Amino acid sequence: MKYVKILFAIALVFTMCSAFSLKKGNSKPVYAFGISASFTDSVVYFTDIQILDSAKISKDGFLAHRELYSYQLKNYLEDNRLQQNSTCMIYFSENRKKLEKEATKILSKYKRSNRIIVTRVDSEKFRFTKPEE
Repeated sequence: MKYVKILFAIALVFTMCSAFSLKKGNSKPVYAFGISASFTDSVVYFTDIQILDSAKISKDGFLAHRELYSYQLKNYLEDNRLQQNSTCMIYFSENRKKLEKEATKILSKYKRSNRIIVTRVDSEKFRFTKPEE
């Protein structure tokens, strides 16, 4: 009986310590860039890689509210009359080097075509912001 009590006490201490040591949310920075393309326009817009403020990646590996970040880029382009009826995509990662590699790969595919003009969106004019929940 004495060993059962000691074993139970150790298990209780271990459980309590591990419960308090769990991280609340993801503390790693999340990097992202956006691309906007339209089937009716030969211009493709892309943003610089930016750090997303207070962004979290779920257990499944998806960025929370990723569709709202895409809409931010779409609204910016439409409001400034740069591109109408576009499809906006956001690429994200916790690893900046992996994201830079992905951006280079995607942009090189667009640049191969002579019919497509790739244009950078100035980071001073457009920044992703935390979506309101």
